[in-house]
Amino acid sequence: MTDADRTNGQGPRGAEEPAASPETVAGDLTEAALEALLFVAERPLTRREIAALAGVDRGTVDARLGDLEVALRDRGIRLVTSADRVELATAPQAGALVARYVGVDAVRLSPAALETLAIVAYRQPVSRARVGAVRGVNVDAVMRTLTSRGLVEEAGHDPESGAVLYRTSQYFLQRIGLRSLDELPALAPFLPEVEALDEIGVGGGL
Repeated sequence: MTDADRTNGQGPRGAEEPAASPETVAGDLTEAALEALLFVAERPLTRREIAALAGVDRGTVDARLGDLEVALRDRGIRLVTSADRVELATAPQAGALVARYVGVDAVRLSPAALETLAIVAYRQPVSRARVGAVRGVNVDAVMRTLTSRGLVEEAGHDPESGAVLYRTSQYFLQRIGLRSLDELPALAPFLPEVEALDEIGVGGGL
C-alpha cells in the first residue's frame, strides 16, 4: 500500500475545492465515512468540500450530516455547524473532563472579558469602539485577549468608517456547547444595555 493509499479519504488540507478521489466517487457517502472525515480534519469543512471529496451532491451531504447529528446526540462528541462549516467537537457534558486533560481550565476569563465576549456574541459583527461604548471603558486589551484565545476573530471592516469588525469564532461555539449562534439565549435578560444602542444612536462604524 502506498502513502497515497494510506492517506486516502483525509482530503487536502486548506484547499477550497478538493477534487473527489476515484475511491469515494462510487457509492453513497456513509455516516461512518463522514464521521471519520470530520474526525481527521484539522479545520471545519464546508458542505461543498465534503460533497467534492465524496463525489456526492449537497443533498446527500445534508442528509448524512443530519443522521450523524442524531447518532451523536448522547455521545461525548457532537456535530457543530456554523454557517456552511461543520466539524466535530466535545459535547458539553464531557467538557470538564476533557478540559482537565488538556489544561484549558488553567486560565479562565476575567469577568470583564466574559462581558466583552457576550457583547460581541450578541451584536456581531461589531467594532471595538462599539463594544467599549456598551461597557463604558476601553476594551482594546480585552479584545486582544479574546482574539489570542481564539474566541473572537476579525470579520472584515465597516463599509463607512473602515473600522475592523469582530465576531465570535467556531471555537467559541465549541466552548459553550452550542451548534450555532441561533441557540444563544434571548438577549434582553442579560444585556439590556446593548439593545439601547440603537436608541442612543451608537453606529457600527465606531
